[in-house]
Amino acid sequence: MTIVDPRVQRPPAELRWAGELDRLRATDKAPRPPGWSLSLDAARRFIVGDARDKIERKFVGDASLIDRCLVSLATSRGLLLIGEPGTAKSLLSELLAAAVSGTSTLTIQGGAATTEDQIRYGWNYALLVAEGPSERSLVPAPVLRGMREGKLVRFEEVTRCPLEVQDSLLSLLSDRVMAIPELTGDAGMVFGVEGFNIIATANTRDRGVNEMSAALKRRFNFETVFPIPDLETELALVESEATTLLRRSGVEVAPRRDVLEVLVTTFRELRDGVTEAGDPLDRMSAVMSTAEAVSVAHAVGLRGWFLRGEAGAPADVVECLAGTAAKDDAEDLARLRRYFEQQVPRKKGRHWKALHDARHLLPG
Repeated sequence: MTIVDPRVQRPPAELRWAGELDRLRATDKAPRPPGWSLSLDAARRFIVGDARDKIERKFVGDASLIDRCLVSLATSRGLLLIGEPGTAKSLLSELLAAAVSGTSTLTIQGGAATTEDQIRYGWNYALLVAEGPSERSLVPAPVLRGMREGKLVRFEEVTRCPLEVQDSLLSLLSDRVMAIPELTGDAGMVFGVEGFNIIATANTRDRGVNEMSAALKRRFNFETVFPIPDLETELALVESEATTLLRRSGVEVAPRRDVLEVLVTTFRELRDGVTEAGDPLDRMSAVMSTAEAVSVAHAVGLRGWFLRGEAGAPADVVECLAGTAAKDDAEDLARLRRYFEQQVPRKKGRHWKALHDARHLLPG
């Protein structure tokens, strides 16, 4: 089993859960699609967990979604995961790549500055000038490596890329071939080997920014990743992830459950635009996702431990929420203040009273 350097801030999935992947590969007797390191059943258990084999649950969501994603990746189409920001699309793509290919690091991060070179291939210009175009001077990008090695390639936030960059995927997904016109002979054509495919992600808030062409859409199967539907499941996930992050940050106490309940309930109500009692709220324009809640819970624990030597209190939630609320829209801070002044006093419990008493810590 690979030993992970404890200084690594975020090990990839194949290193973080290397022991589980090794056990699954050793016991996996089910048929596997060509080029896959695990069968669909073993890959599914790696992601959704299996208590009998001591496989940790890593993705909280509908298990049938995982089945559909795995089947899509075994076909000739790519897989596009769409949904609100913070719904764990990137985590799911990472887990799928680790289970199917044994590596999740063939990754392209989409953005306005993404170029075709970062997707397909580039050149070592010193060698290019000295020797001319050759396989030695070629610098393979993730898609070229994935095609040669039969691995899944992750394309994060594909709709943030310019349309001409997105459409560079068309022939790769249709014909599974990449032409390198600078090279001659057989080296000028790279054919994808079994196991190669692309997992892309796109968040719904970017829809319309660089809308995918109809031709590219036809080459993907779309799957929507929804927010976690119930409070207890989301609370348990935030607690688990925040505890892990705090431990890695040198915090020696676990986060308080009552503080996390305040945090997660606040996020859910402001995200949904309605309280648990059914009272309507102004929805926040900021991303109030589970991933953002984990980030705030981590910050709350850090404040409590390094400033006062404790686990963090509701007042820390107010301080940390201000940075979340003020990201996109100045009006969000007013919405958050109204929530603290009008809705929080109606809730029962000392932790909610402490949150209300700390409302003055909001800036402005």
